[in-house]
Amino acid sequence: MNTFSRLAIPAAADLRFGVAVKPLVTRRGLTIGGGTVYPELNFTLPTMFVDAATMPEVRQHYRQIISGALQRAVELEAHGLVVEFETLPPMTENPSWGIELTRILLDAMEEAHAKHGLRSVLRITPNDTREMERPPRMRSGAFYENMLATFDGCAAAGAELLSIESVGGKEIHDEALMMGDLRGVVFALCVLGVRDMRFLWTELAGIARRHGVHCAGDTACGFGNTAMVLAEQRMVPRVFAAIVRAITAVRTLVCYECGAEGPGKDCAYENPILKAITGYPMAMEGKTAACAHLSPLGNIAAATCDTWSNESVQNIKLLGGMAPTCYVEQLIYDCRLMNQALADGRDAALLYRKWLVASDAARDPQAYVLTPESAVAIAQAIVSAPTAYDAGKAAALIAVRLLHEAHRDGALRLQSREVPWLDRLRQTIEALPATEGAFIGEMMAEVDTTRFVAADYGIG
Repeated sequence: MNTFSRLAIPAAADLRFGVAVKPLVTRRGLTIGGGTVYPELNFTLPTMFVDAATMPEVRQHYRQIISGALQRAVELEAHGLVVEFETLPPMTENPSWGIELTRILLDAMEEAHAKHGLRSVLRITPNDTREMERPPRMRSGAFYENMLATFDGCAAAGAELLSIESVGGKEIHDEALMMGDLRGVVFALCVLGVRDMRFLWTELAGIARRHGVHCAGDTACGFGNTAMVLAEQRMVPRVFAAIVRAITAVRTLVCYECGAEGPGKDCAYENPILKAITGYPMAMEGKTAACAHLSPLGNIAAATCDTWSNESVQNIKLLGGMAPTCYVEQLIYDCRLMNQALADGRDAALLYRKWLVASDAARDPQAYVLTPESAVAIAQAIVSAPTAYDAGKAAALIAVRLLHEAHRDGALRLQSREVPWLDRLRQTIEALPATEGAFIGEMMAEVDTTRFVAADYGIG
């Protein structure tokens, strides 16, 4: 178990794209975080059923996706390519399907290397199917066992990076978001979520060791990105979503404590904070993820990335070609620009980073908490706290302070209806019990305990 008590990147000027304190080297020699930003393509099927009858069509889609993407990467002389395969639920419920598709992707990637010298690496991200029963069983049952079997089989097949969008704590978090309930958010992320992450990532670390592959990283997508989408729809305040984002870093950090070493999952917008803490490389997504969701973080997300992703695009026909092929082109061009800035030296890269940050930061509090300066400040608050519960409180308080000061100084524009929320959120955090035990006692009396299996989180 790795405990982070100090920052790997304490200076905001050193928190930048393409450079990590602890780069990750793949079997094919891609050095992620070693001075080059790599495109990371993520894709999915068009709208269709996935079952035994449609599996021949599914296989053909994945062959088409990977062949088109690899061909375009070769044509555009990409330095390398990260490919992410996010399984769909039936592919995790039936591990043999996910494993077979993994082999299809890896065979094509191997052929592209043999014929053209294109170096690539596959990230496998089985979806967390544990939430498909109610209440979810987090540590046992068919969904859990098949999920682990998918990880194990895909790693054995050659998938080198293991990731997941885990859902522990979501049973409580969804309602807490809709109610603007910061107490419920802290309970879901820093009590339930942290406990589930420790359990799950200990299991994944064992699989990675067994097959000689890397635990890459988790994401609080179902938490922070859900808040972001709700804020875009004006269903929750943007400042509330920004504070939720800061707290999510406490939960996601646990995978690195359990042995993950990056690159962190692309949809974890909390990754700049985690990069400051761990020094590991991180994937990010921004404007090129508009195919999957809208966000106010289109440019700033690239400021600290080591791989640059599109989130997930369906295999549908666009005017330029199949959508995954079009998106790999966009990613490659974005990475070319970042890599040219890196090639021109530190000052050039920092200037480009400044433009990426400045174009977004003043416009939305969710962007402001991800500036390099904010990320380092939140990261320092987290590592200075003695427990995950204390870290959640500390991250929230520093984020509230950063947003308040930025608005006061004219560095952040907030709508008038958003401003009173900062004081409300601060007061809520300051009123939380001093100890985690007391907090758990209060929350277990407040929340609907039929929504989750307390024993699966190690609490009574």
